[in-house]
Amino acid sequence: MNQVVIEECRVDDGDDGPYAVTAGPDGALWFTLVHGGRIGRLVPRGDMTSHQLDDAGCAPTIICAGPDGALWFTEYKGNRIGRITVGGAVEEFALPTAGSGPFGIAPGPDGALWFTESAADRIGRITPDGHVTEFALPAGGAAFPSAITAGDDGAMWFTLNQGHAIGRIGPDGSVTVHPLPTKDAAPVGITRGGDGVLWFVEIGAGQIGRITVDGRITEFPLPDRGARPHAITTDSHGVPWFTEWGSNRVGRITADGAVTTYDLPTPGSEPHGIALGPDNALWVALENGALARVAVTGGA
Repeated sequence: MNQVVIEECRVDDGDDGPYAVTAGPDGALWFTLVHGGRIGRLVPRGDMTSHQLDDAGCAPTIICAGPDGALWFTEYKGNRIGRITVGGAVEEFALPTAGSGPFGIAPGPDGALWFTESAADRIGRITPDGHVTEFALPAGGAAFPSAITAGDDGAMWFTLNQGHAIGRIGPDGSVTVHPLPTKDAAPVGITRGGDGVLWFVEIGAGQIGRITVDGRITEFPLPDRGARPHAITTDSHGVPWFTEWGSNRVGRITADGAVTTYDLPTPGSEPHGIALGPDNALWVALENGALARVAVTGGA
């Protein structure tokens, strides 16, 4: 019988706020410390180090591995995109639009990084050498584009947190918006699920959603509709896992919508980002100052 084992590893004193986490090309976990203006690095069951950014108030938010062997991250308050090598060298790129609030970031199929400008209703694209292009979203305003990921169709897919919709942007900048069936769903995290499907979370409605690349949407209510699901990823078997910020849990969902949730060891740990680690466990950024390792033993 499968068993889920959750262990926590403290990475700060509780004030710096681990927010997002990703696997690096060096076999380590890299994570943002949103309140401390730092980027952290943790070797599973090994050492932890961190790198202070020049602006402690820049609010590094989402982080991902880039196509160039470096890690790329958004600076929500600094209005920049950052790049850090596995050796700790940092480079930062200012964005053309002031106060744009960059939030989500992910590698695209074109060798560039794509990101959301949540406060400017734009999608941005940055090449590894720092060239930035911005694409305005359709008129409407205050849609708050949030997380972003590559789909199986060669496009980037993103959530519109205040637009209550899922968006798609093609390589040429053309945008399609798919409104969600549920009012005030407020989607945040999104991830590629394979087979032409993307999974996302609805923090406002307490649901997990699925959308095909041709725009067909299915929503699955969580057992606890007040759970405030925040981020989502897939494990090594392609199973979606998500964080429940409001209920201090992580959960997983099957293709037909069956949900299983697991309590985190420390009450009030505020789980945010989640990613598959280099050790094939799921890792969760806990804003109370830790990373949680979630391992399934005994099989898939």
